[in-house]
Amino acid sequence: MIEILLWAPLAAGLIAAGFPGRLSGWVVALGSLVSLVVAVIIVAGFDPSGGLQHTVDESWIPTLGVRYQLGVDGISLFLVLLSTVVWFAATVWSALNPPERPRLYFLMFGLAETAVLGAFCAQDLILFVLFFDLMLIPFYFLFGSWGTEHPGRPEEDEPPVRPQPATLKMFIYTLVGSLLMLAGAIATGVLAASGGTPDFNIQHLAANPLGSGSQYWIFWFFAAAFLVKMPAFPVHGWMPDAYRVAPLPALAVFSGVLSKVGAYGFLRIVLPIFPAATTHFQELVLIIAVASILYGSVMAFTQTSARLILGYSSMAQLGFITLGIFSLRPDGADGAVLQMVNHGLVIAPLMLIAVLLVERAGTDDIRRMGGLAVRAPVLAALFLIATLALLAMPGSANFIGEFYILNGVFQEKIVYAFVAAIGIALAAYYALRLYQQAMHNRKPDGIESRDVGPLRGAILAGLIACILGLALWPGLILHRADDSVNGQLNAAAQAPTEVAQR
Repeated sequence: MIEILLWAPLAAGLIAAGFPGRLSGWVVALGSLVSLVVAVIIVAGFDPSGGLQHTVDESWIPTLGVRYQLGVDGISLFLVLLSTVVWFAATVWSALNPPERPRLYFLMFGLAETAVLGAFCAQDLILFVLFFDLMLIPFYFLFGSWGTEHPGRPEEDEPPVRPQPATLKMFIYTLVGSLLMLAGAIATGVLAASGGTPDFNIQHLAANPLGSGSQYWIFWFFAAAFLVKMPAFPVHGWMPDAYRVAPLPALAVFSGVLSKVGAYGFLRIVLPIFPAATTHFQELVLIIAVASILYGSVMAFTQTSARLILGYSSMAQLGFITLGIFSLRPDGADGAVLQMVNHGLVIAPLMLIAVLLVERAGTDDIRRMGGLAVRAPVLAALFLIATLALLAMPGSANFIGEFYILNGVFQEKIVYAFVAAIGIALAAYYALRLYQQAMHNRKPDGIESRDVGPLRGAILAGLIACILGLALWPGLILHRADDSVNGQLNAAAQAPTEVAQR
């Protein structure tokens, strides 16, 4: 089943290359639907106390010790489901109004989904790195080839932003991080082998950690790649320009899912494999997380571009997730897993709603919007629910996730919890400002107010239903993730202050 889950989107993309352009999107949507159905079946049959499940373990490159190992546990289970839900929604959305060269566009969509699912399922360190790097390729083409030029604002001395330079900047940032991670992965496997065949099995490496001296420098090779992918402050320089030019349906999956791979990497790889380095550098990573929360929140309420408001809000939310992971407390890490899913389910419909705002206003500048709710009660209602979830309104699953995270940090590092709580207040401002400016206030001339169509409305309603369902039953994730999270934290919690050098 996990093979079908992983390869169905890419297979559909390759098959779609032989179909007429307008049909290719629906073929890839069908492949994404197959993965979604398989993900639901895996979730329904998952045993919370069963450890790694639906495993595949085959020799791949035996001379280098690389194996083709896949599996899901309580940490990756709902991230896999999130990926399939968001990708299916974004693929169908794009198929309703396909862009130029649709066959290549949807092939890139299918390849990207397979790469992300591979990263969440990989249990071999080199395999994880390969899928992590593979994710970059389709988005390089999606952003560079189908992105739109941002005109800038001459009155504010803001130059235009073109897709190709912005995409190249993103590529360089993430490629440097990926190369560092590849070097760190090879070093880890070679050092763990002690002269024998390298061992890249993540569970083996967690059971037999390296000496503290090796852990300290390899830790930052992985941390650099994951922090850039999120992105986190101060390695976020690629994000503003890339978000300005990216096609919005692709940005929905990029912001909703890809940014979570970095946080997942910390929980899956860094904590169990480098426990001594994790405890040694805990406070420094917490500082980075708090800085990301404050910087992302402040930048979000100073922006006038809808997509940049959502982009910087994502940066702040990923800061909260990192904070929960590096609290090294079960409740903080449980909240981080829940918040990864929450944020993906919230940011994806908001990015798709941004498509509708741009279509009606002709711009993503919220200062030139207003009054869009006049003849769009359904759109306004769906937008409002997603907005309230974004600001973590009490009663939402986002509120539960942030509560778990802050509770874990309060017990470990109380000062960081107090400072991070400022981000919650700032979120209320920028989220409500975005909604108020777009949907209410005075309607400028030339703004077209109309409701969302039935098919697009159904896509948004499905995502909003997931948000509401998770608000009613957050234990669906928390109970299934708890055992796996505790297993990842045990190594770091029990790590000695100094590990004997190998």
